[in-house]
Amino acid sequence: MCSTPEPAQKLEESTPTLPPAPTKIYPATEEAAALLMMAQTTSYVPKKDQMPSFSLGLTDSSQEEVSTQEGASTQEAERAKSPEATNLLEQLDNLVQKIARNSAKEESKSPQIQREIGGESSGRFETPAGINENTDDMKQKCYIWGTRVKTYANGTTNEYENMCTLMAQDKYILTKIHIALLQAATFIEAEIVSAMCLILNQTNDKRFQEQVYCLPPDIVNMTVSKHPKGEFISPKTNKEFRVEDYSSFIPFIDAKKLTSHPYIFVPVCYADHWWLWVIDTRKWRYHILDPLHKKAPSEERKQLNKFTGYVISRMRAYVGGEPLKKGEKEKEIKASYVKISGQKSTYDCAIYVMKWLELIEPENIKKGKYERDNWKQDEVDHYRVE
Repeated sequence: MCSTPEPAQKLEESTPTLPPAPTKIYPATEEAAALLMMAQTTSYVPKKDQMPSFSLGLTDSSQEEVSTQEGASTQEAERAKSPEATNLLEQLDNLVQKIARNSAKEESKSPQIQREIGGESSGRFETPAGINENTDDMKQKCYIWGTRVKTYANGTTNEYENMCTLMAQDKYILTKIHIALLQAATFIEAEIVSAMCLILNQTNDKRFQEQVYCLPPDIVNMTVSKHPKGEFISPKTNKEFRVEDYSSFIPFIDAKKLTSHPYIFVPVCYADHWWLWVIDTRKWRYHILDPLHKKAPSEERKQLNKFTGYVISRMRAYVGGEPLKKGEKEKEIKASYVKISGQKSTYDCAIYVMKWLELIEPENIKKGKYERDNWKQDEVDHYRVE
């Protein structure tokens, strides 16, 4: 989906089906996966100080402040001498082992029942002492835990529970419902694509530090929804597009990279379909990579594409860069469609766009084509786990 989800009327608890993976999968209960994730990402921390987690800037959503180096050192010292830390790890170890044994007993009693996630049974789980490795097995267990929405006895769910906070130019929060829609055969939420852009932009890689800037799609998508036919005067607000009207999303724009990088990648979503703008700011060339279409599917889409180019140009000018075109020509920006292998399903468009953000080499777009081998469907499905 492309918009923020409305509160659901009712949700039933269900365990998502794991996409096919090229590696062996060891089944585990969701509770065990949750405990493993807890043990991987946290240990006992005194309440007076808090610590960030994840190397790319992802922090536990309950953490509202980032500790200083001095505070972190204090925490390390207190944890080292704190009996709570040792007790917590021992309790987690014992509980995980107990769950594993119970699970093995249940399977031996009922061999005819097949778990949804498949694979061979595991005699035991890795204990907290050795779970810092980011293995495929761990990713899959965390995927099961993260994509499951629970319904409690009182009828409430945990779909709007904060899962993590991405520290970019500002805090970008992902909730349970965003992660849950990473399940196989579902549409990806716009917030996931935005988070992907923010993560890639922080990657310590020459591609993203010097060449490619991924513009988070929030402002573009919200604007397109208010100008559904590419009208420059919105029929919903009777106003022209102004970047200032989206003040809550402006902090997520990296002004330096948007104005200096030679290539700008912009994911766009309209009517539940994603495509990717690729802009060459040196040669002033504009391309569209669409997982489903090799050309604009309608005259309305052509007009919408012109309007999208105008929005991107205005955003670049707003942060101090040169617009894509000047004057009235800014409203006549035309992007050519690139012939490229695309999706095989009706719901994987966002997966292709996110993968293209990582892989597409703009200089290899030649004569309206981009030569590459298409992914197999199991590879596309497994990308949701990654």
